[in-house]
Amino acid sequence: MDYKKEYERWLTEVSDTELLDELRNMTDAQIEDAFYRPLAFGTGGLRGTLGAGTNRMNIYVVARASLGLAHYIGRDGSVVIGYDSRLKSDVFARTAACVFAAFGVRVHLWPELLPVPTVSFAVRHLGASAGVMITASHNPARYNGYKVYGPDGCQITTEAAALILNEIEKLDLFRDACSVPFEQGLANGSIEYIDGSVLTAFLKEVKKQSVLFGDEIDRNVAIVYSPLNGTGLKPVTRVLSEAGFQNITVVEEQREPDGHFPTCPYPNPEIREAMELGLQYCERVGADLLLATDPDCDRCGIAVRAPDGSYQLLSGNEVGLLLLDYICAQRVKHGKMPAHPTFVKTIVTMDLAERIAEHYGVKTVNVLTGFKFIGEVIGKMEDERDYICGFEESYGYLTGSYVRDKDGVDAAFMICEMFAFYKTRGVSLLEKLNELYTQYGCCLNTLHSYTFPGSAGMQKMGEIMAELHRGLDSVGGEKVTRTEDYSVGLNGLPKSDVLKFYLDNGSVVVRPSGTEPKLKTYISVTAENFDQAKEIEQTIAADLEQRF
Repeated sequence: MDYKKEYERWLTEVSDTELLDELRNMTDAQIEDAFYRPLAFGTGGLRGTLGAGTNRMNIYVVARASLGLAHYIGRDGSVVIGYDSRLKSDVFARTAACVFAAFGVRVHLWPELLPVPTVSFAVRHLGASAGVMITASHNPARYNGYKVYGPDGCQITTEAAALILNEIEKLDLFRDACSVPFEQGLANGSIEYIDGSVLTAFLKEVKKQSVLFGDEIDRNVAIVYSPLNGTGLKPVTRVLSEAGFQNITVVEEQREPDGHFPTCPYPNPEIREAMELGLQYCERVGADLLLATDPDCDRCGIAVRAPDGSYQLLSGNEVGLLLLDYICAQRVKHGKMPAHPTFVKTIVTMDLAERIAEHYGVKTVNVLTGFKFIGEVIGKMEDERDYICGFEESYGYLTGSYVRDKDGVDAAFMICEMFAFYKTRGVSLLEKLNELYTQYGCCLNTLHSYTFPGSAGMQKMGEIMAELHRGLDSVGGEKVTRTEDYSVGLNGLPKSDVLKFYLDNGSVVVRPSGTEPKLKTYISVTAENFDQAKEIEQTIAADLEQRF
């Protein structure tokens, strides 16, 4: 692509005044970055920064992707569309709806912003051909995205993404544009709002995930909840209230949807800064538990009170271990374990989970990074009731097969139930976690990300991965005992540019992010105690940083 020619074409074709003003004020460097490539479309759909250009999220890029997806679905198909609180999300949702309707694809549109799992649910509930969620998950405010689901409620496969991309690439951003006015689509029935009964059905399925089986719990635990200015407020507070949890304080500054995320510029519950206001509320009201969901409410982070009265954030791995053990223990106790119980995790998730699953006679299935692969495993099961739970280290959990993606509403509900169960019995989550470490061994997992912005950054990332593919003898003084290269397709998994280096005392996974110009490294260390584990981890991390 000649980015200068494409820029000139946009100057003559674009009618949106906001984008046109941006185009006219671009520097040469900004022009190159905005036009040097089309925004990549893959299994995660589209994701990028907002603005003018082929390498940006805007109404023209969204319309082209929607028309390509419409060609893939075929006329007379149907699509579910949802959106979150991000800037332009509602605009992009309507843009997509108008394109689908013009092509002949019937549109089921959520009438208000809602969590991403409601799209996965509605696709199967309504028998739709596909689903689209306008979201950039937990990325900074300048991002937005376009996530695509198949008829099974799973994020699209590599094969489907390639076929959709093939259709998109046939289309011209401007020449092939087609759409109907939104109000016209509503009037003629080609666009219709999804009835509230579908949300009720979704929340009913969430509540079915309870594993109390008649056990009593104190539901008056004091909970602070933050939706981080996203979509979680209504569904999370509603499901908790309906389950009897009434003592809930919402973080006011983060209550209402706001795509600017004024109090948490990086609205990711993995990051302490995003949780800081919630922690302050906990101190103020003396809460037992802090919950926070990311803007599209598919991730959930928590903090719990420590013995000294302070609040301690738990990692995604730690919450996952606790949930896995709680669910397994309750199912075994009450004779509710299915015939062939299965737990699913990603390859970068703490290996300690496998030991817990094995203890309860549960099979572990490892998949590539991304919850879509967990969803695919559920869809391929002979009996979905055998799936008891799955999680990934990046704060994504799912305890049932009613959706095929991680669900922050389910996570919030199950965490509150688990917390109340143990608290009623005089046990804190920290005490329970230490009990698991005592029983199964100490394990430390960390994530380190390295950013490579712009076209030069993408090239640099490629060079680093190429060097790593040639092999490593050691990392941080730890001998590499075995290397798994997933780019050739291992263990029946799709080919993916992921490397896993097994060390004497753990492992290191390296992969490029599928949604941002980042390299991510996942370090797992086993040791006799956590002080020793931290020392080994820091040495490995320092070595990797020098290489990057």
